[in-house]
Amino acid sequence: MDAVDYTREDLEADDFGEIVHAVRLLDVCRTYKMGRKKIDALKGVNLEVKPGEFVVISGHSGSGKTTLLNIIGAIDTASSGRVFVMDVPIGDYDESFRASFRLTNTGFIFQSYNLVSTLTALENVLFPMQLYEKSKKDLEDEAMRLLKIVKMDHRSDHLPWQLSSGEQQRVAIARAMANDPPIVLADEPTANLDGESGQMVRDLLNELNRQEKAVIVMTHDEKIVRRKGARRFTMDDGVLSPYV
Repeated sequence: MDAVDYTREDLEADDFGEIVHAVRLLDVCRTYKMGRKKIDALKGVNLEVKPGEFVVISGHSGSGKTTLLNIIGAIDTASSGRVFVMDVPIGDYDESFRASFRLTNTGFIFQSYNLVSTLTALENVLFPMQLYEKSKKDLEDEAMRLLKIVKMDHRSDHLPWQLSSGEQQRVAIARAMANDPPIVLADEPTANLDGESGQMVRDLLNELNRQEKAVIVMTHDEKIVRRKGARRFTMDDGVLSPYV
């Protein structure tokens, strides 16, 4: 694992004061350049998500959903506007801080799982725990506890290629839970799964929300879109609008 410049203690959200918003976006735009052409992936996006909310954003492929998720998760930066995560203006900090901050405050669940192919299930869950100043044994115990929650502890020594799609996604969810982040970001988390595996993922997302985590899901899954109590939005050509 690569070294980081910040410890977990440097990055606890509570250290920045009482949290009002898990996510707050103010007139956020993201423009990419492809040669002489400019592509406006996000156009003046405004969004407020409080701790413990469940937010669902739907929209066709290429509408800007993944770009939005990457900016919230500090993987990408806005071209203009302001981005606050746990009330911290993350765009004001350097990449080293943003990388460490997202490890502590955001858990990612990707459509393609994004597991490290050369690491076992256990090692994949351990990977984001690099900010913890704990013994190897304590970290492994915690990783096994998370794998047990997603019913994958019996496959802890398996590599990703030895697991089914549903099993890989469950390992990815355990990894997303690794640092007990207050925000969970999911990009089409059920897209490649069969019915049973998809339902398990939905149940796990609901359980994370019951733990008062802010859950933000980009999805076409109607069972998630119509989830009771969810705040719903649509993305279309970089514009975020309330779901109608």
